[in-house]
Formats: sequence, structure tokens, C-alpha cells
Amino acid sequence: MISTSLHPEPARAVCQPRGRVPLGLTPRAIWLLAAGLLLALPGFFRASWGYGMLVWDALVLLAAILDGWRLPAARRIAVERSWSNAPSLDSETEIELAVTHECATILECKLMDDLPEALVAVPTTHALRVFPRVRTTLRYRIEPRDRGDVEAGAVYLRYGSPLGLVEKWAIAPLQQPVRIYPALRQGEDQEIYLARGRQIELQLRQVRERGLGRDFESLREYLEGDDLRDVCWTATARRGQLITRRYQTERSQAVWIVLDAGRLLQGRILPESESESAHATEPAGERGSNIARRGHSKLDYACSTAVALAQLALYSGDRVGLLVYGQHVQQRVLPGRGHAHLRQIVEALSQARAEASEADHLRATATLNRWQPRRALILWITDLAETAMRPEVIDGAMQLLHRHVLLFVAMAQPDVAAIANARPRNVEEMFRASAAQELTTRRELLLARLREQGALTLDLDPAQLTSAVLNQYLKVKERAMV
Repeated sequence: MISTSLHPEPARAVCQPRGRVPLGLTPRAIWLLAAGLLLALPGFFRASWGYGMLVWDALVLLAAILDGWRLPAARRIAVERSWSNAPSLDSETEIELAVTHECATILECKLMDDLPEALVAVPTTHALRVFPRVRTTLRYRIEPRDRGDVEAGAVYLRYGSPLGLVEKWAIAPLQQPVRIYPALRQGEDQEIYLARGRQIELQLRQVRERGLGRDFESLREYLEGDDLRDVCWTATARRGQLITRRYQTERSQAVWIVLDAGRLLQGRILPESESESAHATEPAGERGSNIARRGHSKLDYACSTAVALAQLALYSGDRVGLLVYGQHVQQRVLPGRGHAHLRQIVEALSQARAEASEADHLRATATLNRWQPRRALILWITDLAETAMRPEVIDGAMQLLHRHVLLFVAMAQPDVAAIANARPRNVEEMFRASAAQELTTRRELLLARLREQGALTLDLDPAQLTSAVLNQYLKVKERAMV
């Protein structure tokens, strides 16, 4: 599993005054001052009542001055921010804010944590009562919205006494870098795949296929029909007779995860229920902005699937490599094993970014063939461009099939499938449905051509991607296809 050390380190800072005059009257004090105007009404009939208004307002101002004098300076207040777990997509992260101060007054504080939009849509204000010389904490949850490196900002603080006539303003400079990771599968669903992987590994250990792979298994006497290239000449010299090597099928294979980060992976996917309601209620011109605000991109789904497969493959004993490419290679991790290697893959995936241009698939294919000359399992997650000619990604996939076992995954657009399967109610919807059906048919023909060449193909909605890929990987392991 992913190490919990991915979460950001706690940050602590002493507060600083905010602004040239970092204090002001509260709404309570202003209302009390305004209440003095009620005493001015009788002053039109009796002058002595007018002086009552002045006395009342003077008393309120004196109380406000004493209240502000009792409040501690900003430098005597410290704020700390800590994270319960690593921020990742599709999971909540709990943030703890702790406040301490060195004075004899109970403080009524309002804190606003300035977090970027990738972590929270709109920062919220939290109320907290802080007792003298006691570390007081509050916790709140956020759900990250985008992957990548962001910077958490300062914590803004307004504080006053229980009397509530004056409040001071301060800022705690808690700026710190935060990395948001792809969705990390750490629940019961991942345990099911790991258990299945253990079962397959035990079966493969019991059924040892000799003479197929190139992993050395044992030595035996030479028999007629054996390949002379397998003769072990050092053992032959020692024993005085021909000795040949026996091989077995390789159990630890290289698994490459190849992610397309071109423009086709920029598309965002709404949850099914929200997608239906959005299309039913929003005007056509507003749907694009809604998709930009909510849901994850196809590349986000691809990165989450890559993390899950890397966990399963490394646990099964395979060596896992990663290639993320657009016009050029964005991220590269050569095949390896271990928890540190998994950490390296997760870090690389968190920084993958979809590009505005079409990805260079042939360059990625040539690069992969150069880095991996031996046979391996290639998981290629991409999408098919809608062009009159055959997409370049298909040509690149066919080049890989000469040497590797290829699992080619095309990420479908749920909106297109919904339009293709919908029953048209007018002429416009009929043409839309016809166009969607044509696109769907073309995708099926392209993937069928890849299957004819020996590739394993999947054409799935992004939400179904992870489970399908993990199941397909286990089938490849079970059948010893690599």
C-alpha cells in the first residue's frame, strides 16, 4: 500500500498584524453606539436627555478601549496547520488548525484557511474559542479537485474577547507546498485484487513449465534433440559429458504503464447522475462551464488506474515502469520493484498534465521500444481521435505488437454513448444520434483491427476503467501470456 508519509508536513507560524491599524469595532459595538441615538429623540424636548446620549456613547467607547487593551498582540498567538493524510482525488483530507496564545483572556477567534482552488472551491470561515495557554484545535474536511503541486496560503485570523466590542486582525504565514495525488485505492476493493493475485502466484509456483521461457531452472544430461545453444560448457568440462540447461517460463515480468497526456485526455467526465441532470436543465451554452467546474478529467482517471495497477503488479512480483507522454515525454520511471519505486511512480503521476496539442504517439512507441527491448506487458491508456484517416495511435500500437503483449485501453466519452443509444424525438436529435452511432462504429472497427493483430483491447467509460484493467492484468498473469 501507499505510505502515509506522502502527506504534507505540519506548518507552524507566529501571527503578524494585518494592516496598518489591525483592529476595529465589532458590529455589537456599533449597534450599542447606534442605540445611543434613541436618547437623542427626547433631547428635542428636553436638552438634558441629549447629554445622556453623549454619556452612553462615551461609556461604550471606554468599554471598547478597555476590551481592546486586554487583547493580546498578534505576535503572542501561534497557529499550526497539520494534515491527516495525503491529499488525493476521490478522498477526503482532514486538516487540523491549532491555536495557542500567551495571555489571560479567552479569545473568540474566526479563522479562514487560504487554500487554492485545487483543494477547495471556496475557503470557509471557522469559529474557535481559545483558552489561555491551552492548545485549542479545530478540524475540517476537504476533497481535492485537481492533481498536481499547489501552495497552501496563510491563515487569516480575527480575534476578540467574549465581551465582543473590539476585534483584532492577524495573519499566520503558513504558506507550504502541497502535492495532490491521483486516487489511491486502499480499501476492500484493492484487497480483493491482491488476494486474487496471491492465488494466481501460488498456482504458477505449483505448475512449473519447463523448457518454455528463458529463466534458468536446472541442469541435466544432454539428450538427443536438445539445442546445442543450451549446452553449459563449464558444467560439461567438470563432469566429462554434455550437460544442458533447462529453462522455465518467466514469473517476474516487466509491466509498462503508458499514458497519453494529449488533448483528448483533457475532457472532463461528470458523474452519471449529475451528467443527466445537467443536460436536462442547463442551456447548451452553459454545459461546458459546468463540466470545467465539476468532475475529473480522463487523465485523472488514467492516473488513478495506473496507481492501482502498479500496486497490484509490484505486489505480484513484477517490475513496473511508467511513461507519460504528450508531444514529448513528460514522466519516465524505468521498471523496478519495492515501496520506494511505487512512491516514485505515484509522485510522477501526480505531476502528469494534459497538453493542448495532439500527443506524438509514434515517438512514444519508438522510445518505449528502445527502453524495453525484451518482451513485456504494455498497458496503453489513450483515446481515439475522430479523423478520416487511421489514427496515429493505432499505427504505434501495431508496432508494439511485434515484440510485446499489449493491453490497449480507449477511454470512451459517456455523453457520446448516451446520445447514440437515446431514442431521437425530433430531426435534430436524429442527426445527433446518427453521428454518435457512426463514431461508435468507427471505434469498434479500429479496435477490432487491433484484436486481429493480437492486442487485448478495452473500450470503457472512465468510471469502469480501474476494475476492468486490474481484472485483465490478472487474466494475463493467470495464462502466462508474457
